[in-house]
This record gives sequence, structure tokens and C-alpha cells, in this order.
Amino acid sequence: MINIAIVEDETKTQEQLKSYFDAYSLKTGEQFRIVCFSNPVLFLTGYKTNYDLVLMDIEMPSMNGMEAARRLRQLDNTVMLIFVTNMAQYAVEGYSVDAFDYIVKPVSAEDFALKLDRAVERIKSRSCAKIKITVDYAVRLLDPNKILYVEVTGHKLVYHMDDGGVYPTSGTLKETEEKLKGAGFAKCNNCYLVNLRYVSGVSGQTVTVGKEELQMSFPKRKDFIRALNDYLAGGGT
Repeated sequence: MINIAIVEDETKTQEQLKSYFDAYSLKTGEQFRIVCFSNPVLFLTGYKTNYDLVLMDIEMPSMNGMEAARRLRQLDNTVMLIFVTNMAQYAVEGYSVDAFDYIVKPVSAEDFALKLDRAVERIKSRSCAKIKITVDYAVRLLDPNKILYVEVTGHKLVYHMDDGGVYPTSGTLKETEEKLKGAGFAKCNNCYLVNLRYVSGVSGQTVTVGKEELQMSFPKRKDFIRALNDYLAGGGT
């Protein structure tokens, strides 16, 4: 089941998008749980990070979709975001809020299905199983989507999370790399395994991950850049 939020002030467009989801379900068997919001303020108030995909109109009376998207990113920096707009010139701004894609109104069924194909594929690739680690004799289950990077320090592995959590445990980076295979991780040197979705910049031998700067080794640089480019080309944000 994929959880969808439609943030759109026009009831007609809400119903049209829901009908397209229904048609996609009949064709593919994919199941969706859809919640509609006619007001972005209502959507953001008491927001819960339980959506996989948000369809966001840009032109709305109470708050435009771009501002709503910026506030959304303060609450949830991993949910997939697709803009629905009749103003394609705003689509370029979508990169500033990590938008996955945009759909131009009037929305055609064919265009919607093509965009949804890519979105569903990306959502499924991101929703890999949680990994189990032991911290101070207690078992923790970590969502790979929430891991910023894994660090080797001394004889310990340290998991750095997007909420600021830091979890030291035993193991090797090679074992962890195998566990996270296919989840969008790459090594920038022999000490760091980085979640590519959180990379915001590469400069020289430095990688910016979240708010931290990590050193990238010369031997790993080429492979890391290739992995990052492949991730972005595949729709990563």
C-alpha cells in the first residue's frame, strides 16, 4: 500500500487525480491510500511522516505550493514530492525543494501514468527492510531512508541518523554495505558509507551530507561520483 497526499484546492482536479490512481490500480494491481487536502495549511498542521508521495498544486489561495513545499521539507526531507501546475516555469524552482517531478495541467491520463510509473519504482526501491543493530545490548531497527551515513571509528561502526541520532555498534563497513545494497548508498572513502539522498554538494575532496562535510579519498572519488550521478539520473533527489 502506497500512501498518497493530494494538496489541491480545486475539487475537480482532486477527483480527476483520484480517478487516475484508480485506473492505475486496475491496470497494475498497485494499491493506494489517498487523502486529499484543499488547503496546504491543513495539510501541514499536525503533519505526520507517513506519506510516500505528495502531489502539490502550486497555485493555491491560502499559501502557494512552493512555500508549502519549503515548509514540508522542514518537517519531512524524504517524502517524494510532485508538483501539479499550469505554470511550467515554476518547475525549475522545484529543485530547491527536492521535487521528484512535475505534471502540467490539464493533466492527461497518459502523462500521469508515465510519471506515476517512475514514482512507484522509486518508492519501492526506497522502501527496503529495516536493518537490525545492537546498541548497548539493546536491539534497534533502523530505517535505511533515515540514515545519513555510516562511519568507521576505532573498532566501532557509528550510524548517523537524519534526526541527529548517533548509534555506535559492532561490525564492519563491508557487512553494512552488503545490508544496504540497492538502497542508494556509496562509499566516499574507506571510513564512510553515505546515503546519496542526503548529498547536497561535492567540492574537491569533500562531500556535504546533510549539514556535515565528509572527506572523500582520491581512490574512491570516481566511483562515488558515478554512483551519485546514477542515483540522480534514476530520479533520486
